[in-house]
Amino acid sequence: MVIVGIDAHKRTHTAVAIDEAGRKLGEKRTTSTTTEANLELLRWAEAFGKERRFAVEDCRHLSRRLEADMLAAGEELVRVPPKLMAHARDAARTYGKSDPIDALAVARAAWREPSLPRACLDGPSRDLRLLVDHREDLVRERTSQVNRLRWHPSRAGPKLGPRPTLARALQASGRARCPLGWARGHRCLGGS
Repeated sequence: MVIVGIDAHKRTHTAVAIDEAGRKLGEKRTTSTTTEANLELLRWAEAFGKERRFAVEDCRHLSRRLEADMLAAGEELVRVPPKLMAHARDAARTYGKSDPIDALAVARAAWREPSLPRACLDGPSRDLRLLVDHREDLVRERTSQVNRLRWHPSRAGPKLGPRPTLARALQASGRARCPLGWARGHRCLGGS
């Protein structure tokens, strides 16, 4: 079985094919990340035989279209966690980091680990996850705005600052004494 490892990027993908022994058979770089470029990559991989598996680094924000195109074409695709690639990259004969080295590391990690998770097309759960993430962003932004709105008047001066609490208002008027230990080290306005 041939394994095609793919290093996915925003504008290009680099693929390296290896055989059953882990030897490099070929290398291909796409010119873009469009569906046409992904199908061109698929045609390139067909030259190595019908029995093949594609492996892509698990970075779905970069490889979503590639995964969708490969799965729509009926190909088997597995996702390789980046931590598995580190060992394959360290064991390589060439040093450094480049797209072909990374693609080869992806392929060899998929070759070593036959039980990697298979890629599948996201359904309604992805849409729901995006909506929940968006709601959390909106709540976080609202909280930030409310906190900012409360903070700025307090910096402008005492007349525009936050309203005193009931206990402090009573103390300021002299109607209540400071509870023991409430303002340790501070003089109470209404107390002794």
